[in-house]
Amino acid sequence: MATGVWISLFAYFALMIAIGFYAMRKSTSTSEDYMLGGRALSPQVAALSAGASDMSGWLLLGLPGAMFVSGLGSAWIGIGLLVGAFFNWTLVAPRLREQTLHYNDAITIPEFLGNRFPTQAIPLRTVSAIVIVIFFAVYTASGLVAGGKLFESAFAGVLNIGGMSDYASGVVITLGVVLAYTVVGGFLAVSMTDFVQGCIMMLALVIMPAVVLFGEGGGGFSQASQTLNEVDPTLLSWTEGLTIVGWLSAVTWGLGYFGQPHIIVRFMAIRSQKDVPIARNIGMSWMLISLIGAISLGIFGRAYAVRNGMNVEDPETIFIILADLLFHPLVTGFLYAALLAAIMSTISSQLLVSSSSLTEDFYRLFLRKKAGEKEVVAIGRACVVLVGLVAAIIASDPNSKVLGLVSNAWAGFGAAFGPLIILSLMWPRTNGAGALAGMVVGALTVMLWISLGWNGKFMGGPGVYEIIPGFIASFIAILVVSSVTADAGEYQHITR
Repeated sequence: MATGVWISLFAYFALMIAIGFYAMRKSTSTSEDYMLGGRALSPQVAALSAGASDMSGWLLLGLPGAMFVSGLGSAWIGIGLLVGAFFNWTLVAPRLREQTLHYNDAITIPEFLGNRFPTQAIPLRTVSAIVIVIFFAVYTASGLVAGGKLFESAFAGVLNIGGMSDYASGVVITLGVVLAYTVVGGFLAVSMTDFVQGCIMMLALVIMPAVVLFGEGGGGFSQASQTLNEVDPTLLSWTEGLTIVGWLSAVTWGLGYFGQPHIIVRFMAIRSQKDVPIARNIGMSWMLISLIGAISLGIFGRAYAVRNGMNVEDPETIFIILADLLFHPLVTGFLYAALLAAIMSTISSQLLVSSSSLTEDFYRLFLRKKAGEKEVVAIGRACVVLVGLVAAIIASDPNSKVLGLVSNAWAGFGAAFGPLIILSLMWPRTNGAGALAGMVVGALTVMLWISLGWNGKFMGGPGVYEIIPGFIASFIAILVVSSVTADAGEYQHITR
């Protein structure tokens, strides 16, 4: 492996760790500092932090891989996400920022739900914390799989950590760097590194498709289109071969946004409600550019591979292959850093949210109600490490698919929390019994759907993405149970 690649990667790792130590000095003295950055994020940092922690390795691996295989039909996932993100910023962000502060300054989603529905506070906080830890262990594992694939593909035969395979070494390195800055610097470190990582990701997704199309061997739009038509004309069609069920399964990814704790916690941390529209505009612009880049990389990467006789065994590694093939080692190292940025920004956010739930909604709630701030921060750091190790065990299988792991966890959160967050913020009649019913029904529906294989094949036809039945079932459960039960004192004013 060229020296230039290592120089770029070491510079990136050093920058991330340096930000972690800066954040430790700046904002880790209290639990609110460590877990929510003191609610002082600027709109720029909040926007890119939400975007970078959202997209993960699937943006540079999973989505381009799906485009490489299936063509433009897979782009509906990106369109659904774009629409979902816009409504999340518009409907949820300002209300959640205001109401988490109003309901006893809640610093985690489970704590907000417990404060919002006091008659069911303990069950809500406990169940929501369990859901967060379980699904985030899987979600975090997807990021570690992506890190393992990067090092396995790009550094084959170079790594040899304790006699482990290149894949396992990649998992260890990825987790190690993330733990270094997350454990030390907490939420502020995660958010600041997300901002830097978001910039790197977007720049990479502008550079890579442009070089693939117009660089040597690219041929431009016309030749790329001609090549794809010769391979399979459906690759350039948005609808051909796409069933209604398949289309719905793609666009309904956007429903998941309303229930992703690692994303909506950024809404809680932004410094004021009036900054939300600014953050929304920045975040949506970043997301649009990044999605167009990822879609272009996958579809035109397929044309480039065919034109140049490349054998791509794993489509999810097309970004890595082209980065190594087309660029100077220093630039290649930068592009690898962009992929690591996508991976690590999400992992760090997920680890911190999981740690916050374990600390605030288990340790402080059941074991040490009067724990001091220093003790809580120390326990939070220990929980970050614990969840990271569990995720590494899940990620030990090198044959895991990034997009598959992400889709399962995304659906779990979207169904368990999405309807509940929307209705708790916007429907005053939502009560504790309905909230608990909706969360449990949503999570169980998703897990049942996956276990029965109905996301792969349903009633003899194509599979239905598990977020669809989970979201609908959760929404109905909240409406019905809240309507037929009455929790005294919980019909409080909801900001509109």
